[in-house]
Amino acid sequence: MNLVVLGLSLSSSWGNGHATTFRALLSAFAARGHDVLFLERDVPWYAAHRDLPDPDFCRLEFYDDLAGLDRWRQEIAQADAVMVGSYVPDGIAVGRYVQRHARGVTAFYDIDTPVTLAALRAGTCDYLDPALIAGYDLYCSFTGGPTLGHLEQHYRSPMARALYCSVDTARYRPLDVPKRWDLSYLGTYSPDRQPTLEALLLAPARLMPEKRFVVAGPQYPQDIDWPANVERIEHLPPADHPAFYSASRYTLNVTRADMMQAGWSPSVRLFEAAACGTAIISDVWPGLSDLFVPNREILFADKGEQIIAWLDEDRPVGPAGRARILAAHGADSRARELERHLADAADTRAPAPLAAAS
Repeated sequence: MNLVVLGLSLSSSWGNGHATTFRALLSAFAARGHDVLFLERDVPWYAAHRDLPDPDFCRLEFYDDLAGLDRWRQEIAQADAVMVGSYVPDGIAVGRYVQRHARGVTAFYDIDTPVTLAALRAGTCDYLDPALIAGYDLYCSFTGGPTLGHLEQHYRSPMARALYCSVDTARYRPLDVPKRWDLSYLGTYSPDRQPTLEALLLAPARLMPEKRFVVAGPQYPQDIDWPANVERIEHLPPADHPAFYSASRYTLNVTRADMMQAGWSPSVRLFEAAACGTAIISDVWPGLSDLFVPNREILFADKGEQIIAWLDEDRPVGPAGRARILAAHGADSRARELERHLADAADTRAPAPLAAAS
């Protein structure tokens, strides 16, 4: 299969979770014998922080603006499938371009489904609109559960399927490193996550000065009052993630408000931490217990007192969490799902050219 992907970023993981998601999925997809061309908008903030400028599993090319896509118009037209990702700059115009020129399956890969739906309701989404949803043959969603039916029934998507994030289990694995932190958190600053981070990490840190904490990620405001026992790491390249998680007794998973409300929206950080065998403490939302068995593969907390209780003991949930990833959420499993989704979409749309010809 020849697949063309127009995504937010493959070359840079700075300030986004899209790059690592695409890297895991597309490297596994290519390993299954497919050819992949990734087209990325050349923007200065990612250009200054590229940690994978020359991937060995696909062809990576950059374009300056919508007109620049014409350079790859033939590849888009001839591809078996063309997939556009969420948050692509000028995504509505890019989607229209793809739907106009692609002759193969067209798909939208929403790595931010609840955020997208909230923006659509508010009329503020600048990378997707209802007409595009109906025009894509396939809507691959980071969110499963009832959201898939909503996409098909309300927005007239011909086919909506869950395609959760995944993890490269060859790269994300337990490492034999000393434990540096009792509780870690890895994530870009988000205003709607900050109250939970405050309640589940910063507040316990103030009450447990003998414990060690760390928050890694960019864009945190300067006025945050970090306790003395909370280490800050501004940016952590993906290559350093396994060592980071392996050096943590526990790691915290904090979910954006829209994703908590929708449920069935696991983040890539959740799967990466589990793949490293680190014990995860997560906020609570619908669908999470369908992905991990509570108290055996993951721990839940909705208040600081629970965090304090967990940190005062060792709960061996990390190995069981890793076993779950290996069984169901590795990159190869997700690549197989993408194959099936694209094949189903191709079968569904196959009669259309015959009807047009007649």
